[in-house]
Amino acid sequence: MEQILILKGQQALINAGINALEITSNTPGFEQEIAKARAAHKNALIGAGTIINTTLAQQAIDAGAQFIVTPNTNKSVVELAHQHGLPVLMGALTPTDVANAIEYNADIIKVFPAGSMGVGYFKALTGPFSEAQLMPVGGVNLDNLSQWFEAGACGAAVSGDFCKVLNTEQERSDLTKLVKNYISKLPK
Repeated sequence: MEQILILKGQQALINAGINALEITSNTPGFEQEIAKARAAHKNALIGAGTIINTTLAQQAIDAGAQFIVTPNTNKSVVELAHQHGLPVLMGALTPTDVANAIEYNADIIKVFPAGSMGVGYFKALTGPFSEAQLMPVGGVNLDNLSQWFEAGACGAAVSGDFCKVLNTEQERSDLTKLVKNYISKLPK
């Protein structure tokens, strides 16, 4: 029953306009969850998150992940993912982390935990790293979403508002409305 609710929640996100979902490696049975999501949502990109080493990266690749998300700057993870044609959203927080992520050929640099540092810090990172694709993760919400884009974000990741078990049609409908509110705040 729980799996049905998870798939319905994922479908509600996709129906509302989300086209990429991340399943974290600390989700019990994350490899199976990636495979199930890929089978159920053929038009969405299903990726693996919290990939901190090459063992987890290989498990995600074997499960069918279409992109890899790391909380850290691990060169070996990028190399492995790129060998399999997968983009990597690499975690970084400090200027040194960002510089390393660029050197390691990360496709997008996930500034994490962005909310703990604030929009001003994120904006400051975009100065010396203006050519990098920086994306805030952690602390992004409906109230501050526009600020991150004004500060130079190439995208944003939202989890807290979207990661809920939805037991009723009303809850799924409410989630759809919430996602549409987020989408309405995206730059045109």
